[in-house]
Amino acid sequence: MCIFVKKILLLKNYYVILLTLSTLITSAQSTRKYSNEFMNIGVDAAALGMSNAVVSQTSDVNSGYWNPAGLVHLEDNQLALMHSSYFANIANYNYLAYGMPLDDKSALGISLIRFGVDDILDTTQLIDDQGNINYDRISTFSTADYGLTFSYARKLPLDGLNYGINAKIIRRIIGDFASSWGFGLDAGIQFESKNDWKFGLMARDITTTYNAWSIDEDKYEEIRSAVEGQNQELPETTEITIPKLQIGMSKKWIIRYDYSLLAAANLNMRFAENNDIISTSFASIDPALGFEFGYTDLVFLRAGVGNFQNEIQPDDSEQLSFQPNFGVGFKYKGIQIDYAFTDIGDQSAALYSNVFSLKIDFSVFR
Repeated sequence: MCIFVKKILLLKNYYVILLTLSTLITSAQSTRKYSNEFMNIGVDAAALGMSNAVVSQTSDVNSGYWNPAGLVHLEDNQLALMHSSYFANIANYNYLAYGMPLDDKSALGISLIRFGVDDILDTTQLIDDQGNINYDRISTFSTADYGLTFSYARKLPLDGLNYGINAKIIRRIIGDFASSWGFGLDAGIQFESKNDWKFGLMARDITTTYNAWSIDEDKYEEIRSAVEGQNQELPETTEITIPKLQIGMSKKWIIRYDYSLLAAANLNMRFAENNDIISTSFASIDPALGFEFGYTDLVFLRAGVGNFQNEIQPDDSEQLSFQPNFGVGFKYKGIQIDYAFTDIGDQSAALYSNVFSLKIDFSVFR
């Protein structure tokens, strides 16, 4: 009975690896609704606390992710770090970014994102050719996604109008089984009116981000042949990420000198039909709202709501779900520490997480 249970668990591991390879790698030249989704999770706990409604007003090193046009507001070099965990700490998401002004009209940025699951048990060699179970043959592997982004921003002759571009290199690895390289471009603009209203537009994957996969056919054959009756064909090796568009607006009010209130709104658009609150065959739109209350530019309290979805219920009816977020921040002499708690109360299917981020302005060392 014990051996039977072990074999059942072994088959389960085989299927997990097969499904991972098959779902991550699409048919040749196909376009997917969801591809390279780790690049859409978001960075900076301050932004996450506002439900990512920051496209119009982002103005620091994290602008390389949210809207590269915001990098022109850098007055000194900045460094940003972030860490969060998902799936009960099984998956780790890490972010590192650096930005610097070139002159009074342009700036550069570079950022690196890693989303990975480490130390996954590889039991494909657990049973030898004679049918004996040997636990010494168990090894581990990792699956990891990397996104390296180079950003450039510049002010345009029209006062208050800036633009920015991103060049992204995507690297995805599934142990020794498969890996891919990808490349894509983003573009963003920001405009600030004379009455302090800010507007932003961020177009992600404007050229469609292309991923080319390389699969170890020998490894894949070992997995497939280990499962009796399994005849799944080798997946094709290319995938394309369709463009996405984010439109934002915001305004900040100063109240009695010491207090401030920032209100922001985003419309996040995918050119595909899904469960967003506004959905057509051409595009789907998901709104997001964010607020930040500040005191003497030292302490911040943030809240936001987004990820509005029409969820199908067991009786085939639809029910609106949403994802609330909450955050706090502290800034002192160029050092800013932020915290965000996402998906309060599990109102949506999204994963909740405690997110911490750090931002350092190099002016603190001068």
